[in-house]
Amino acid sequence: MSPCRVYIETYGCQMNEYDSSMIASMLTGAGYTLATGPEGADVVIVNTCSVRERAEVRVLGRLRHLRGLAPPDAVIGAVGCVAQRMGEDLFASVRGLDFVVGTDRYALLPDVIERARSGNATAEIEVDPDENYASRTTPSSAGLRDFVSVMRGCNNFCSYCIVPYVRGRERSLPADLVIGEVRALVDLGMRDVTLLGQNVNSYDDNGLDFAGLLERIDCVGGLERIRFATSHPKDLSPRLIRAVADLDKVCEHVHLPVQSGSNDVLGRMNRRYTREHYMDLIAMLRDAVPDAAITTDIIAGFPGEAHGQFEETLSLMREVRFDSAFMFRYSVREGTRAAEFDDDVPEHEKIRRLEEIIALQQSITTEINTGLVGSSVEVLVEGPSQRDPSRLFGRTRTGKAVVLTRAGRSTDDLEPPPGRLAGAVVTEASAWTLHARLRAGEKDLAGPSVGC
Repeated sequence: MSPCRVYIETYGCQMNEYDSSMIASMLTGAGYTLATGPEGADVVIVNTCSVRERAEVRVLGRLRHLRGLAPPDAVIGAVGCVAQRMGEDLFASVRGLDFVVGTDRYALLPDVIERARSGNATAEIEVDPDENYASRTTPSSAGLRDFVSVMRGCNNFCSYCIVPYVRGRERSLPADLVIGEVRALVDLGMRDVTLLGQNVNSYDDNGLDFAGLLERIDCVGGLERIRFATSHPKDLSPRLIRAVADLDKVCEHVHLPVQSGSNDVLGRMNRRYTREHYMDLIAMLRDAVPDAAITTDIIAGFPGEAHGQFEETLSLMREVRFDSAFMFRYSVREGTRAAEFDDDVPEHEKIRRLEEIIALQQSITTEINTGLVGSSVEVLVEGPSQRDPSRLFGRTRTGKAVVLTRAGRSTDDLEPPPGRLAGAVVTEASAWTLHARLRAGEKDLAGPSVGC
């Protein structure tokens, strides 16, 4: 059968976004074309997320709904984490589903799709501990900000987390391949890269650690900024902290999930660090990179979390003063160790605790951002603001969104252009956005950076 139009819809984390981009490159390399919606597609693929129960319920509902949106003869498939976790059981849960492909089997998608189009429902979910997609197709497009995976899988087995079971054990991609992909994306216009892994701190390419990888990527000409996610506190090394402090293109931003401020809860989570160790890391970061933005993840209502232990999380938040946080209430993930625990925090109490965490973090973020009023920031311009095209939109090195007053009054006066750096002074701030004006006489800091 001839290649056709494929629509890909993505749910979940940055790694899922990256995987969807990789799948798109694989399929276009095989002759498929990309559709902008399900209505005109011959193939519909949903890249699924199972990190929380709510996310999984959402994607299952979306898969059922898509059958009514896509053409009657279109084939519909699920890939990713839910596909890996549920396997062939997905066919029973979603009527009309045509194929299921797990996280290690994306390279088989062209063949799977052809079988599905011939009327043969197919599930490919075998785990391949050696699959790192080193032979994946070179990207054909890029945004100003884009993702590059440096490793796959996870060895940590936090008691609440499904990731090691659906993405397998850690395997690092060869540094030369990672650097080649970064260069290819820069040639396509990328200026700001986020290096992805479930725990980038444990990267190891025949003795080259993550700090060493950052040193090599810092030499890529045309690249302006390097970010990474996610860091596990138990593996955050002084060498990596020095890399953040010393390398020009590595941004002053570390995402360091804490999850809880209670040692007892951290122990039940199998996080393998203490509150005290975490606070020592924060002190080291702040000493080496005083202006660093530190962001985090927090779970409210973990099994056995007493009120006093919840208060320990609030006190840690007040002490650290995170720039922002991803905040969730605990949900049971079948197959994890925590699923065997007594889920003894009532749902209404989980919600109440989460709301208190969100309110505290919003107040801290507002205070931090308000404190930036009057200061100078470097902004990577992305283009006109969606809400007000007379202004520009961009982000600081610490990842904060900025609405920037431009020099001219119309989109024809766009200076500096997208992809360039702008010096600006912050004039207003909220928890979500900085407002700034271009610095007089310095609308365009520089062209693309050179390599080492």
